[in-house]
Amino acid sequence: MARPWDVDDQLWALIEPVLPPWPEKAPGPKPIPDRSCLQGILFVLHTGIGW
Repeated sequence: MARPWDVDDQLWALIEPVLPPWPEKAPGPKPIPDRSCLQGILFVLHTGIGW
């Protein structure tokens, strides 16, 4: 059974093209993958836990 905050491949195929690319020379540490970040946001929204 899939968890409600999991982003499946079909949904990700719709979302990924509208996200802006990361700049190549962005300062700071390398960001986490966009898909993982979205799943984290959805987890917080679904469960209601605090940030």
